[in-house]
Amino acid sequence: MVAEDPKSGAKDWTDSVLERLAGVQPDLDVGAYQVTARISRIGQHIARHQETVFGGFGLNRGDVGVLSALRIAGPPHRLSPTQLFKGLMMSSAGITSRLDRLEKRGFVRRTRDPNDRRGVLVELTADGQSTLDEAVKSNTRAEHDLVAALGSSELGALTGLLKKLLSGLEPPGGAD
Repeated sequence: MVAEDPKSGAKDWTDSVLERLAGVQPDLDVGAYQVTARISRIGQHIARHQETVFGGFGLNRGDVGVLSALRIAGPPHRLSPTQLFKGLMMSSAGITSRLDRLEKRGFVRRTRDPNDRRGVLVELTADGQSTLDEAVKSNTRAEHDLVAALGSSELGALTGLLKKLLSGLEPPGGAD
């Protein structure tokens, strides 16, 4: 069964796809797809929007992820490459190439770990912090536009539902 948009009565893209799927697999229960397909599509819209905003600062979403991880680590805004790639769920090679690009731009610097002669720490520079702060501020304004179709009570209700859904998929307590 396909749900219509209660606001307009119109069917959306997901409705059309699920109707066609029901036509070829009539016994398939597509109830969960009503949610997951829309979340996936919304995620694509958000990603595209963020890439546009961050691109205005010469960054991509992955760059912002690295810089943000360093920023929220607190002074002196340093982490090891291992902490970064594990926290960001990247490969070691992926974090290395990203750090190389960010270091060339002067947004991070690699230093020796004073507690481990073989270790390296990645530190957020002042330029990296100011660029990140401006990019995030710009993106925050843009994200308000993405949810503008929702009233404040709807936004609160959706936040609660998404939080509940996500809590079943991730360990409690959030990220390190």
